[in-house]
Amino acid sequence: MSFHDVIFPSRLAFGARGGPERQVEIVRLASGLEQRNVRWSRARRTYAISTGIKSFTDLHKLLEFFEDRGGPLHGFRFLDPVDHASASPGEAVTPTDRQIGTGDGAATEFQLKLGNDRPVTKPVDGTVRIAVDGAELFEPAFSVDLLTGIVTLAEAPDEGVPVTAGFEFHVPVRFDTALLSMTQTAFEAGEIPDIRLVEVFE
Repeated sequence: MSFHDVIFPSRLAFGARGGPERQVEIVRLASGLEQRNVRWSRARRTYAISTGIKSFTDLHKLLEFFEDRGGPLHGFRFLDPVDHASASPGEAVTPTDRQIGTGDGAATEFQLKLGNDRPVTKPVDGTVRIAVDGAELFEPAFSVDLLTGIVTLAEAPDEGVPVTAGFEFHVPVRFDTALLSMTQTAFEAGEIPDIRLVEVFE
């Protein structure tokens, strides 16, 4: 799948609603008990954006963004207003926010993640902080791939040593529609009632 390393315009994303969705199949048995089966290994985020009344200039920027992505063809970055950092809202990112791995004396690559079932593949440039056994590292002791979220250490941590990270991130998404329908609501102003975005699993 092709991914464009650009961010959905924050001016147009204001007021977005959405969040994680879990796919769980629930079967009610004749006995009254339930059998629950997980269909997805992790949650997928979806977002709905209503532009409200915007100038034609703003709507044209959105149309250009949509066209440049080929509609739902190419993914892009989206800033979730609530869930976009390893730290809790209002708190500063620290290099010990999340454990991303444990040293084995050989491995030097570790995937940024928020939990065992949620890898972070689109960290924000300049925000990633790394620590090994609680001691923060600084470049060139580590590097990070901003398109995969893989951290590479210059030296492999010893066996059993925790590797931790703190970071801000974007959610990789795509348009969940092949049509943008604009309504003119005033002179040189209009709105697009519903723009749907869906997280891209990578």
